[in-house]
Amino acid sequence: MASAAEQLASNLNFAAFAKAEDLKKRIWFTLGALLVYRLGTYIPLPGINPDAFAQAFQQQSGGVLGMFNMFAGGAVERMAIFALGIMPYISASIIMQLMTSVIPTLEALKKEGEQGRKVINQYTRYGTVLLAIVQAYGISVGLEGGNGIVTDPGIFFRISAVITLVGGTMFLMWLGEQITARGIGNGISLIIFAGIVAGLPSAIGGTLELGRTGALSTGLILAIIVLAIVVIAAIVFFERAQRRLLIQYPKRQVGNRMFQGDTSHLPLKLNTSGVIPPIFASSLLLLPATVAGFSATTDMPGWASTMLAALGHGQPLYMALYAAMIAFFAFFYTAIVFNPKDTADQLKKHSGFIPGYRPGERTAEYIDYVLTRITAVGAVYLVVVCLLPEFLISATGVPFYLGGTSLLIVVSVTLDTVAQIQGHLIAHQYEGLIKKSKLRGGKKGR
Repeated sequence: MASAAEQLASNLNFAAFAKAEDLKKRIWFTLGALLVYRLGTYIPLPGINPDAFAQAFQQQSGGVLGMFNMFAGGAVERMAIFALGIMPYISASIIMQLMTSVIPTLEALKKEGEQGRKVINQYTRYGTVLLAIVQAYGISVGLEGGNGIVTDPGIFFRISAVITLVGGTMFLMWLGEQITARGIGNGISLIIFAGIVAGLPSAIGGTLELGRTGALSTGLILAIIVLAIVVIAAIVFFERAQRRLLIQYPKRQVGNRMFQGDTSHLPLKLNTSGVIPPIFASSLLLLPATVAGFSATTDMPGWASTMLAALGHGQPLYMALYAAMIAFFAFFYTAIVFNPKDTADQLKKHSGFIPGYRPGERTAEYIDYVLTRITAVGAVYLVVVCLLPEFLISATGVPFYLGGTSLLIVVSVTLDTVAQIQGHLIAHQYEGLIKKSKLRGGKKGR
């Protein structure tokens, strides 16, 4: 208990933070980079009529464009130079992860260490450029099809729009890498985090305005606040939850010396897949509504209109498919990013074993068994968190987006960033102790 209290006091040592000059520089650099990103979300794409596009966007905000707008910090709504956001890079990263587990050449590159990772990262950048070009061209063609959105449609507008949007995505990718290298936290995650948080004040203000006008009761608003705190606490608990498997290493003899056997733990996260399952599930479910919004509703057959209505927010079919897709992608993505056989082979290579299980195939089967069980719990957790706002919106009509993918990303990125800040503080304190010990040693020598 005493050591835990001392560690907590160390983590909250503001005096140490004041002396950590390198950490303060990193924080200021991160804030400055995020400020540049936010300014870019207000620079409009050349050749666009903002009023006409805003009117067209309002008709499509309930589809996949609304979700992309949330991740892009409102850049899609304003059709800014950062309208594509960082999503092409994320899509390319996911595709590369899938290809790494399927193509033997890429799998061998992944096992080569730092050099292999650099090659895979370069392939990911190339994939980002290709995806961004395709998406930017599709956006330019779609904008020309709108009523008065593009002031001077034609090949020149398409080329300028593609160059501007692709350049914006590549700049964000570079900015994210700079934040990771010279700032605090994962740069790509922080850019998405900043985009989501930017829309939070308007969402809270809209909810309070509904309370002021009497559309929402004070009790309901207080209940929403309490529920939000409970959901955040639950997300923190489940995101940090782990199942630790005991790993033992036998005694070994080096020369004439006998070294005692050691023990460690193999941590398995409860939610290994992170926020990928909700993103995939919501994108696939919102895609039909987005495609239908761009086409004339009167030209749709009766069965298509019925299916589209059944896939609307709050409908039973939408809820069931959303939950099923989240659960499927939770297991699918976990299988992609974590290979029990490779883990078992690494343990066997370093003479480690799980007590009661033979190294090799039996260890891999046991790890896969445990991982499947905790992934089932993690999938249920994701389904509950992501369906909660759907139930609230359908039952109360509250427009405030509680829970779901946005809150998962915000809490996860916050936890990772705080952990990195604490790591820098601890490293700074250790450096200070080492310097003091050297000075004391020098004084004793004199």
